[in-house]
Amino acid sequence: MSDSDGKKTLGLRGGARPGNVKQSFSHGRTKNVVVETKRKRVVVPKPGAGKPGGGATPSGDPSRRPAGISDAEMARRMKALQAAKAREAEEAAAREAAERAREEERARRRAEQEAKEREQREAEEKARAKAEEEERKRKEAEEAAKRAAAAPAPEEPKAARSPASKPAPAAAPRKQDRERDQRGRGKGRDDNRRSGKLTLGQATGGEGNRQRSMAAMKRKQERARQKAMGGSVEREKVIRDVQLPEAIMVSELANRMAERVADVVKSLMQMGMMVTQNQTIDADTAELIIEEFGHKVTRVSDSDVEDVIKEVEDSEDDLQPRPPVITIMGHVDHGKTSLLDAIRDARVVAGEAGGITQHIGAYQVKTEGGTTLTFLDTPGHAAFTSMRSRGAQVTDIVVLVVAADDAVMPQTIEAINHAKAAGVPMIVAINKVDKPDANPDKVRTDLLQHEVIVEKMSGEVQDVEVSAITGQGLDELLEAIALQSEILELKANPDRAAQGAVIEAQLDVGRGPVATVLVQTGTLRQGDIFVVGEQYGKVRALINDKGDRVKEAGPSVPVEVLGLNGTPEAGDVLNVTETEAQAREIAEYREQAAKDKRAAAGAATTLEQLMQKAKEDENVNELPILMKADVQGSAEAIVQAMEKIGNDEVRVRVLHSGVGAITETDVGLAEASGAPILGFNVRANASARNTANQKGVEIRYYSVIYDLVDDVKAAASGLLSAEIREKFIGYAEIREVFKVTGVGKVAGCLVTEGVARRSAGVRLLRDNVVIHEGTLKTLKRFKDEVAEVQSGQECGMAFENYDDIRAGDVIEIFEREEVTRTLD
Repeated sequence: MSDSDGKKTLGLRGGARPGNVKQSFSHGRTKNVVVETKRKRVVVPKPGAGKPGGGATPSGDPSRRPAGISDAEMARRMKALQAAKAREAEEAAAREAAERAREEERARRRAEQEAKEREQREAEEKARAKAEEEERKRKEAEEAAKRAAAAPAPEEPKAARSPASKPAPAAAPRKQDRERDQRGRGKGRDDNRRSGKLTLGQATGGEGNRQRSMAAMKRKQERARQKAMGGSVEREKVIRDVQLPEAIMVSELANRMAERVADVVKSLMQMGMMVTQNQTIDADTAELIIEEFGHKVTRVSDSDVEDVIKEVEDSEDDLQPRPPVITIMGHVDHGKTSLLDAIRDARVVAGEAGGITQHIGAYQVKTEGGTTLTFLDTPGHAAFTSMRSRGAQVTDIVVLVVAADDAVMPQTIEAINHAKAAGVPMIVAINKVDKPDANPDKVRTDLLQHEVIVEKMSGEVQDVEVSAITGQGLDELLEAIALQSEILELKANPDRAAQGAVIEAQLDVGRGPVATVLVQTGTLRQGDIFVVGEQYGKVRALINDKGDRVKEAGPSVPVEVLGLNGTPEAGDVLNVTETEAQAREIAEYREQAAKDKRAAAGAATTLEQLMQKAKEDENVNELPILMKADVQGSAEAIVQAMEKIGNDEVRVRVLHSGVGAITETDVGLAEASGAPILGFNVRANASARNTANQKGVEIRYYSVIYDLVDDVKAAASGLLSAEIREKFIGYAEIREVFKVTGVGKVAGCLVTEGVARRSAGVRLLRDNVVIHEGTLKTLKRFKDEVAEVQSGQECGMAFENYDDIRAGDVIEIFEREEVTRTLD
């Protein structure tokens, strides 16, 4: 392009503005053109500067090229220019799109605001119309009430009436009111005034879906009539029966009497008691207040909450036969579980730790004759005395298992005592008769010493020779059990609320607290609400001894119950209640009573008791432990075994015992008290293991109770102070006493018996009376210091810090040794 002066300018494609061109071609000479974009400044040579015909070529004359710029550099710069223009166009398009989006958003917000304002105006108009309608109805109701309250005037004859004496129609003022309201509706001046007015719905008690009764309306009209006639309205006094516990809060007392709290507090202050509504008063004071207000007192106690559990005496017509409950008892390793396995045709003993039973197992067995039997397998170890005691309490028949090759043992005698204390019949099963050294007659003879006379010895107790290995005598044993159950005539009422005993309880990881319950009477169904000991719950599932879920369990049926809020104690009684509130109230009362009992048992009430307890704690070394077991029965038995370990100097203290896996909380308690954690058939979870490793808490696992008791006993023995024993080693007689400078008096002695040692202890005897006990400062033979001097040799002795020695004194030489003590 050329302008009017003949100067050439560069035309750029892409809409470049002329203001971007800083220099142009002048006088036909080749000059560089500087083009400024937004991002960079680019120098563009004139196209065709390389040859006269225009158009740059690689073979152009270098002298005619602008300022030594090559073709490649010029092409690169042209590409950069084009890229800058493209970026500028993209940015402009993005700005335009963002502006359009902002405009659309503003339009949408304006539309939403307008719609919201329109809806608000409509709601206000509706509320205003509703308020006006309610105001109109209220006025009509007031006028109707006034007309009803006014005494009716005697009716005049029609002839006597004149048009001038006719009253104005009532509709006229109402019409005027409506017109006035219509005039003021748009102004909104009366809206605030009418918002607090009483509506017809409020006057009739119809607000909140509540309707007043006809009697309430009549009472209200009567009060209005008496008030209009100038009479006083007296409130009718309601006499109430107030249930009064042993202690009650002032506010609760006022609520039960339906009196104002301020009146009750005022009455108490007049009696000289400055109390507030949140303070508790005793029952005697509360009774005086109740009588002063004119109410009746009904004394109750906290234990009355258990009155909902009533002992119902079943009639003979409701009783039905039930299966007998048989408990297997006997000594350790006499074959109780193996015998039950043979009857059940199962292999339970294979799962027992160490081959011994450590839980109470409940099973049901159906014989070939169709008779259903419920068996309880109790442990035979000495630590499970309480568990066997509970097994005897819920049982009907006791089967005493005695090994033919071992005869009567300590736990056998204990089982006999439990059976006699429970007053249940006994059947003796002489097991292991298949062994070569079996002697059943010896068993029968040994039982005579404990007043158990079997039938073969002309007694009444049935005895059967059995073998769990070969199956010998099993049918005879079942027949004896069936015969004994027929004699007992066992019956129960299945059509009543269930009641049963907890045989075992444990905390299952996946199922929560689980209790093995033996139903004694009634029928336990899924969904029943129950209370058991200090726990309560709702039956979520029932599982029988085979692992199958059942809907209900009748008398003498053992089941696992799921749905408890906590783990109960083995031996607790399960009772079904009507509501969950009753079950919760009973459980809370029992928990509080147990807490108070434990506090009372461990508290010292007098100064002498406090001093005695402090003295005992000072002189006794304690071994604290934490114990977790798999089931409640095992935990209780282990705690009892721990309490028996110790003497006057050392005792084992169980800081905490529970059921379930070892948790971080247990590790924290163990660290704070410096106690180890003992796990019986349980393990610590991952977080508890990591915490124990970090804090250095020792966790030991056991599956056999023998090992646990032995380890704890050995650890407790380590707390015993070692016994110091003296060992006499020799005598020496003082023949002469010498004074040595720097040493003091030295006794010239003759060892008459034993040996004298430098490290031994010595006593100085004068006329066979000990006048000094200590150690030797020096022991010399001639001029040399020696370690010991044999009998018959002379030596020199000097005492440590003692010089009162004389010729003729006798020196007794002895050694002390420590003897490690153990707990028996």
